[in-house]
Amino acid sequence: MKHTSRRLSFVRLGAAAAILALAGTAAMAQENAVVATVNGQPITETDLEIAISDLEQQFAQLPAEQRRAAALSAVIEIRLLAAEAEGKGLADGDDFARRMDMLRQRALHSAYIEQEVAALVTDEAVRARYDEEIAKIPASEEVRARHILVETEEEAREIIKQLDEGGDFEAIAKEKSTDGAAAQGGDLGYFGAGQMVPEFEKAAFAMEVGAHSAEPVKSQFGWHVIKLEDKRAKQPPAFEQVSGQLRSVLLRDAYMKVVNDLRAAADVEIEDEALKAMLEPAPGEDAAEGETPAEKPAE
Repeated sequence: MKHTSRRLSFVRLGAAAAILALAGTAAMAQENAVVATVNGQPITETDLEIAISDLEQQFAQLPAEQRRAAALSAVIEIRLLAAEAEGKGLADGDDFARRMDMLRQRALHSAYIEQEVAALVTDEAVRARYDEEIAKIPASEEVRARHILVETEEEAREIIKQLDEGGDFEAIAKEKSTDGAAAQGGDLGYFGAGQMVPEFEKAAFAMEVGAHSAEPVKSQFGWHVIKLEDKRAKQPPAFEQVSGQLRSVLLRDAYMKVVNDLRAAADVEIEDEALKAMLEPAPGEDAAEGETPAEKPAE
């Protein structure tokens, strides 16, 4: 059925191309440029684009520049095997027709999500959701610290003595620290509560900016000498970092609303009692919570 599914995608492509051709634009001419033929039947740039989209997971590990070649190879294989299947009568019969109908409905399902449901999730809605989520985050503090990690308390105390006498923290960290951050002068960057081992975190948050440890700090990793570089209100994630995730959440919500509205207006009767018990909500249960596998936006 993988070949049938791919073939259906190109049937859908042909219909879309026929409609778009009415516009007669130069862009459309480029999209319909023939890149290969199979027994005289053309394969166009648009065919490759659809193949890349439909076979996205299979192509995920390929470099971008190799995807067109892989897509063309896939389309050629599909065309050849589909022609063989036609010749052997595999397209005949009710079972094949039912499968094709299901594939057509799945394609329409995906098209509706891409063109109608996705349009409900505007850039303004994503930004508004971001602002809403940011407003829920409680105010908290984060610090930026450096540290020098050594094996013994004696070594740590000797380092503190050097620092008290004006030693350069970064230089000493690069020379003596056994931690992976030694090459960066012991710089750990910014961190908030719960990100470091408790002993280290407690000591770092209690320090004044610019100060170094007066006493060594013991943890499961060894002995630390800490220097606090900065202390500030914790920064929320930037909009650009989370906008994709927020858009997916809003798309899911919009999809579920559309599905639930359509279900409420439709006459759906489940005849199989076992399936009915699994899929229909119990009295008082919110139907929206009973999301089924079919009620998820296509990836």
